[in-house]
Amino acid sequence: MELELRHQPDFTDPVLYGHLADTLSGRIHILLYVLNDPESPRFDVDRLDDGTPTKFGTAARNLEAELRAMQAGLAPGQVRKGLRLLGSAIQTFERFVVSLGQDVYFAEPLYYHNAVLFERYGFAYQQGRKLMEHIQRGFAPGGELKAGLDNSTPFRNPDAANHIRLRSWAIHDNLLGEPFTNVTMYKSVGKSASLNTCDDCEW
Repeated sequence: MELELRHQPDFTDPVLYGHLADTLSGRIHILLYVLNDPESPRFDVDRLDDGTPTKFGTAARNLEAELRAMQAGLAPGQVRKGLRLLGSAIQTFERFVVSLGQDVYFAEPLYYHNAVLFERYGFAYQQGRKLMEHIQRGFAPGGELKAGLDNSTPFRNPDAANHIRLRSWAIHDNLLGEPFTNVTMYKSVGKSASLNTCDDCEW
């Protein structure tokens, strides 16, 4: 199921976009969930100059738009600032899950920062926790990822080691040597897994 909610019928981006599926056992699986602030500036990270879709930077990259987005404080994949309503959205979504007679649901974090945010809202890992722990070790002093923050591109700033958003940009810039994939998380309704794979990193 895909859901789009726009504040104006002809506006470029929805305020809310949701892409949901169900697992073989009938559990709800969130593939993508976006909350856009329609009054904030737009950055075309989702398409090239000729209009070709980038699939949020996973199939191709609009580097100029990404750089402007990063400098404006956005994270990878964001075309606009968010509405800062994720906590409320999760509470509302859990009421929906309960209405289906279920107590667990799944989510697919598209980027590193998504996984960290989901941790902070009580999610656990079905798969991918070892990768997240490997990333944390890599950004620690002496780690191979920290060594790769060498300013060789604008997305590999040495400051990224201690910032979730900038880490995510560096990982999006292929710092891992491979895409950030195969991470699936789940949430038990009304419960928190209390995980933290990035210690005391700032946003």
